[in-house]
Amino acid sequence: MLKIKINNSKTLVFTQDKNKTLINNKEINWDIIEIKNNMFHIIKDNRSYNAEVVEADLVQKKFVIKVNGIKHDLEVHDQFDLLLEKLGMNKRAAPKKNVVEAPMPGSILDIKVKERDNVKKDDTLIVLEAMKMENIIKSPGDGVIKSVKVRKGEGVEKGQVLVEFE
Repeated sequence: MLKIKINNSKTLVFTQDKNKTLINNKEINWDIIEIKNNMFHIIKDNRSYNAEVVEADLVQKKFVIKVNGIKHDLEVHDQFDLLLEKLGMNKRAAPKKNVVEAPMPGSILDIKVKERDNVKKDDTLIVLEAMKMENIIKSPGDGVIKSVKVRKGEGVEKGQVLVEFE
């Protein structure tokens, strides 16, 4: 089960069981096919849709998609996220991290910060290409960049340190 918040307002509950897909407990019939990287063609209720994944932040589980040219911001919560929310554990303060690590293997497309830059929570630090998708690596909190440990075009492994904070 996934709970998907669209444009910070509408919420859908998506469930897939065997050959059935349910959205808000209503069965839907659809056909989806990937036509090229990050681009999909969907047919639902005899209507055709073109969808594109524009941005994917796999760590924060936030995505930007375009459906028939209209952008939508998605925030996805899986069963674990929902359990933490139910237990009241989703709002606790995360321990301060002094490093930002690569969430997956990939290649550095762009570096948006340099040593001694002041950054705020959620500022873009690095653009990482992984599985032919651009992933925005954001600052986990406010701070000052101590060092950038990677270069543009460099390949990185999961868990590799990308940026250090003071």
